[in-house]
Amino acid sequence: MQIDFQKSADGLVPAIIQDDKTGKVLMLGFMNQEALEKTMLESKVTFFSRTKNRLWTKGETSGNFLIVKDLKVDCDQDTILIKASPVGPVCHTGADTCWDEQNVSNDFLYTLEGIIADRKNNPSEKSYTASLFAKGINKIAQKVGEEAVEVVIEAKDNNDELFLNESADLLFHYLILLQAKGFQLSDVINVLQKRHK
Repeated sequence: MQIDFQKSADGLVPAIIQDDKTGKVLMLGFMNQEALEKTMLESKVTFFSRTKNRLWTKGETSGNFLIVKDLKVDCDQDTILIKASPVGPVCHTGADTCWDEQNVSNDFLYTLEGIIADRKNNPSEKSYTASLFAKGINKIAQKVGEEAVEVVIEAKDNNDELFLNESADLLFHYLILLQAKGFQLSDVINVLQKRHK
């Protein structure tokens, strides 16, 4: 990857940060060669702060890091696109993005996955999902098995509404199982994409 840091007098290039799952643009910062190298080495986005006149790793004080998932350079080699997974809000104001937007996907499955992760990390006694996490991996896996059997049964009948409802139950519980195992839907999609190639 070649980046032309000499195009600007200060040796900085813009770095656009995009959520790797939702596609939402989270923020814009600037990098010099050293910031880029540190970012690639540590897999945490590091900028060159023009106000502090030093390297600055996003999240170094707040803990709201940006975990690098992919890094690309544009056709003119003077702008970086980093796809990252944010750990907490991105903006210093507490907003999801520096444009005060909610970082949600147009893809409802990712939104649902975020809700499930929240139930896991912030359990409530009223939450069915949190109660499944509390019962452990065996109960969650059993529930996925039960839902899979119900999908098969409904597939053999002619009631489309029941089939779709059971399919939704299966997918929901599968997302819970993925979270319980420490994985995300994107991990499964990556496997499928590799198989497709």
